[in-house]
Amino acid sequence: MNNELTKKDIEDMKAEIEHRKVVVRPELLEHVKEARSHGDLSENFEYYAAKREKNRNESRIRYLERMIKTANVVEDDSKEDEVGINKTVTILVEEDGVEEEYKIVTTVREDSLNGLVSNESPLGRALMGHKVGDRVEITVSKDYSYHAVIRKIDNSTVGSVDELREF
Repeated sequence: MNNELTKKDIEDMKAEIEHRKVVVRPELLEHVKEARSHGDLSENFEYYAAKREKNRNESRIRYLERMIKTANVVEDDSKEDEVGINKTVTILVEEDGVEEEYKIVTTVREDSLNGLVSNESPLGRALMGHKVGDRVEITVSKDYSYHAVIRKIDNSTVGSVDELREF
């Protein structure tokens, strides 16, 4: 599996595991007990729904533990004023004059529809290490590329466990 994760990604995953074990698991177990007490299990939709939620939580815990166990830890060695992992970048796409904002993340957290772009994607790879004012060529394929100017780099690494992509 060997996914690339930052130390912050791993810390967020550990926090989610702890939350799921300490808070969510007891709540779901209580829901299962309560649904079971309603009688005939063969026609008890509440019981099956509660069991399904409990199992989904346990699967998520196992998934996160496996991700941590098999992770390759990557360091963001970018300078304060350079594009790097967990930094938000505002770019101006020259061909259409539109400003776009992306957060550069590791592949496991990428979600381009929500502005989370992998450091290994064509866009992420092109932006990494550049500074505000740099004109960057983003090569999408051998037949198509475009230029963008970096307008702003936000160094805040504010993020949450919710940004971790569920599979």
